[in-house]
Amino acid sequence: MGKGGEQGGDSGEPAAPIRFYTWEEIQKHNRRTDSWLVIERKVYNVTKWLKRHPGGQRVIAHSAGEDATDAFQAFHINPTLVQKFLKPLLIGELAPGEPSQDRGKNSQLVEDFRALRKTAEDMNLFRASPLFFSLYLGHIIAMEVLAWLMVLYFGTGWITTLILACILTTSQAQAGWLQHDFGHLSVFKKSSWNHIVHKFVIGHLKGASANWWNHRHFQHHAKPNIFHKDPDVNMLHIFVLGDTQPVEYGKKKLKYLPYNHQHEYFFLSEYLPSTFPFPGMPFGLSSPYCGVSRATAQVSAHPTLPETYCAGPQVTSVISKHLECCLHSHVKQGEQLRITSMGKKCMFLESHWFVWVTQMNHIPMEIDSEKHRDWLSSQMAATCNIEQSFFNDWFTGHLNFQIEHHLFPTMPRHNFWKVKPLVKSLCAKYGVQYEEKPLGKAFVDIVG
Repeated sequence: MGKGGEQGGDSGEPAAPIRFYTWEEIQKHNRRTDSWLVIERKVYNVTKWLKRHPGGQRVIAHSAGEDATDAFQAFHINPTLVQKFLKPLLIGELAPGEPSQDRGKNSQLVEDFRALRKTAEDMNLFRASPLFFSLYLGHIIAMEVLAWLMVLYFGTGWITTLILACILTTSQAQAGWLQHDFGHLSVFKKSSWNHIVHKFVIGHLKGASANWWNHRHFQHHAKPNIFHKDPDVNMLHIFVLGDTQPVEYGKKKLKYLPYNHQHEYFFLSEYLPSTFPFPGMPFGLSSPYCGVSRATAQVSAHPTLPETYCAGPQVTSVISKHLECCLHSHVKQGEQLRITSMGKKCMFLESHWFVWVTQMNHIPMEIDSEKHRDWLSSQMAATCNIEQSFFNDWFTGHLNFQIEHHLFPTMPRHNFWKVKPLVKSLCAKYGVQYEEKPLGKAFVDIVG
């Protein structure tokens, strides 16, 4: 660590001297109570800012002591605006002799990735299509309205109930993908508008907390499949994951459950949430949107599996709930049973839809402790794609382009296919694996 020369300001008075830091010094400040970040070679002390950060304190703390330039660019749709919050936190810069990347990361790969991002920006791939998202929201609301009309004209017979369950399951699954778009600020140019609509979609169409989703999901994107940093691989001892965790449990003789059968009770864990009267009851989770999300099995030479976290089936839209309440108050006791059964069917069906789609891109990939990779390499190690088709795009909410989504979280999903060739080319140049598979194989790999 050293000091630089003094720089004069506009008034001609000397400014405070610039302080220079080495990576060795910066990496010592890697705790939540003492957090430094490097963004574009500038060093920031963000310790006091953590609790004020709109995206939650953990997502910043996970990158403490590291270069966070790519993460900063990935999560903010207007980095220039955010700079005003960073300015008071600036404490210095990297020393002139220090590399821009910490821990021996490939600086040329990092620079090429940033050039790729600039190319995507120049191609307007971060610009959303209002028509696409309007039609998408419209088809969700249309399904909810159709459910009302079916009850109005056809009553509450068993056949109608079964059809209604399928319609509402589809609308709820699609609403889940839509809230994901707004949560990632990928629809409107202004963050505030994305936040407002996100709260409407996740709150009124899904019945969940926007803040809860943001704080968990951004951690997952910042450090995917990293133990103690990605909440989606925190299994609460229900499942064991990856190659190292089963070995660790074996050495410590930890056996809270029969993990050699976790690929079997995984299916039971998907069903249980829909049998409880209140969301979140199965494992005592606090979220009103909890069921099973990262609870998926991958069992090969040893058993591995994910968490209980947030499956959409636990709640349905305000419209659907209002429909159910109105029906209960106007029908006979026998018909009330069918209505309740419809809600259970929706929970059960959406649980499977949500869990299988959200697990197929991550669970078969590497799950391990922090390795301090660059942004591209860390996302590629934890993520794979599913082959593109009209059905796959719709069924998964474009999460079949999980690689592109993780590299560029704020990019509107209808542009993923355009940036995909650029990403594949960059990966091929540096020998980074780009994995893509058919939908059926992706499902098999979850439990295989």
